[in-house]
Amino acid sequence: MKQDLEVGKIVTTHGVRGEVRIQPWCDSPDFLLGFERLFTEGRAETLQIERSRVHKNVVVCKFEGIDTVEQATRYIGKVLYMDRGDVQLPEGSFYVQDLVGLTVKDADTGECYGTLCEVSQTGANDVYHIEKEGRVTLIPAIKEVVLTIDLAAGEMRIRPLEGLFA
Repeated sequence: MKQDLEVGKIVTTHGVRGEVRIQPWCDSPDFLLGFERLFTEGRAETLQIERSRVHKNVVVCKFEGIDTVEQATRYIGKVLYMDRGDVQLPEGSFYVQDLVGLTVKDADTGECYGTLCEVSQTGANDVYHIEKEGRVTLIPAIKEVVLTIDLAAGEMRIRPLEGLFA
């Protein structure tokens, strides 16, 4: 599991005082409001957050030491990362980046359905994309289907809905 996880991307500047607009890559833009710092790729830079707020489904953020639109412009397009240790997830919650790559098996028979290759957020529930031999099957990420997730073992056990893998 990676220590640094992607949380969003700076898409543009906001105003003239060095604020940036961050497109969040998490369940909710509000998630980003709880951080004191974020990083650029490879921890090339640590960006201390002075203030942040949600505005129209993006996060408007002011980093310490970035006080002009010209300074902020150099960050457009940068992906931002958080340290895994900065957040305690509720029990039963997982980072998408940890789920991608899990082997998906039948909870009853042990049959391998493939590898989780992508997670889509649909609003009602997430949808897991399971790939095997070039074919992708979509399964709902609901407790009736996904029974266990074992990151240490690298597998997810499911009980698929009738006809899902037919």
